[in-house]
Amino acid sequence: MEKNKGQVGKSRRDFIRTGAAAAAGFMIVPRYVLGGTGYVAPSDKLIIAGIGVGGKGESDLKNFHDSGKAEIAYLCDVDDRRAAGSVKRFPKAKYYKDFREMLDKEHKHIDAVSVASPDHNHAIHALPAMQLGKHVYVQKPLTHDVYEARVLTNAAKKYKVVTQMGNQGASGDGVRIMREWFDAGLLGDVHTIYTWTDRPVWPQGIQWPQQKAEVPRELDWDLWLGTAPYRDYVDKLVPFNWRGWWDYGTGALGDMGCHIMEAPFSILGLQYVKDVQASVGTVYVDEFKRGYFPESCPPSSYAVLTFPKTEKTSGDVTIHWMDGGIQPQRPEELGANEVFGDGGNGILFIGTKGKMMAGCYAENPRLLPTSLTEQHQLPVKYERVPGSAEGHYAQWVEACIAGYGNKAVSAPFDISGPLTEALLMANLAIRGSDLRIDNRYPGRNLKLLWDNENMKVTNFEEVNRFVKREYRSGWELSEA
Repeated sequence: MEKNKGQVGKSRRDFIRTGAAAAAGFMIVPRYVLGGTGYVAPSDKLIIAGIGVGGKGESDLKNFHDSGKAEIAYLCDVDDRRAAGSVKRFPKAKYYKDFREMLDKEHKHIDAVSVASPDHNHAIHALPAMQLGKHVYVQKPLTHDVYEARVLTNAAKKYKVVTQMGNQGASGDGVRIMREWFDAGLLGDVHTIYTWTDRPVWPQGIQWPQQKAEVPRELDWDLWLGTAPYRDYVDKLVPFNWRGWWDYGTGALGDMGCHIMEAPFSILGLQYVKDVQASVGTVYVDEFKRGYFPESCPPSSYAVLTFPKTEKTSGDVTIHWMDGGIQPQRPEELGANEVFGDGGNGILFIGTKGKMMAGCYAENPRLLPTSLTEQHQLPVKYERVPGSAEGHYAQWVEACIAGYGNKAVSAPFDISGPLTEALLMANLAIRGSDLRIDNRYPGRNLKLLWDNENMKVTNFEEVNRFVKREYRSGWELSEA
């Protein structure tokens, strides 16, 4: 593939506006001026290619298109069944099954790439596009492994491309309102945060199916596996239940953590975790026999992450994560019949002067007791993103058109990369707690000490193999 050679700032739009006009020796009035307010000239539209265009990928592309400033020109999916909706919605878009072929043949015509494939292939899909100078939007979690998150974070700076992770709550009003409460000193010094989700809503803590199945003719199974070890196809893995298997997914924490932990990260300016501990739910195959299924994420987990002091805190910050139905103790300031978080998911900030909570995506933020919420309607300090969730997409489109460094986005990789790393660090502790060593049963409450510079756990070598997994031959991630 052609490598980025500094051509990002000299885009096809720049050539149309300046290069052609200069060559002709006179000024051409852009069509968007002649077209009046709201008109977007074809040369000012972001040309997007989608990788993984079914399910969430389909809704992502729709939201980009609905911004009015993007053209969905290329579609890529390994499963024709999943791609059908996007193919119908964008009939003029050229369709590919192999992303490598699409990038090889079409990279000169593509401005940006949207990635919504399963977790284990996020990095292998996003990095080559970035190396070609393409802006990227990548669904959460940003990557499958800690190492991959660091690679994409560094690549965004190296190749000077506009990046955004698909945690749309980062563009919502809720996180901005809570940041204004925090900045106003209503909570004092925040030291402890509880986060939780009712996920998983897919099978976890189970044995890999013993009976292989016939691969659907519409699915390219080898391309779907991508970086993962080869296995025979089994029923019900695609398109959703892969989330519960470590080879492909990142469990409940990977699925929901980027939505729920984003607010603590952005409000407190958190970066890299310094230690993490976890325990996991136990599985029994019958009344007396304990099951051990290390290939599958556990049915529930509880992790505690410690972050070093930031400019906005006086000391370390501890974040508690709970999934599988586990929730923290209700704060005493919350009324007996009031909803905790949003019922199934939530965030609770605890400071030296007060507390605040919200639901998933930081929606419906409230001070505790909730009667204080109406008393503290503060002036707007942080600019709101029009359209909130939908605006998360439009914001990225507009930033891509403006060019690298010219317009801010809510979840660039320099923020979402460290956030993803922290979540995946917690998954290291979860996997470590579920390891069976020397024929001993798992279930230890491990505390992993993290060397951030060298990206290594210093006190439990067994989990370091999950920091950067072994890729299937031919599917290695190339940083060159």
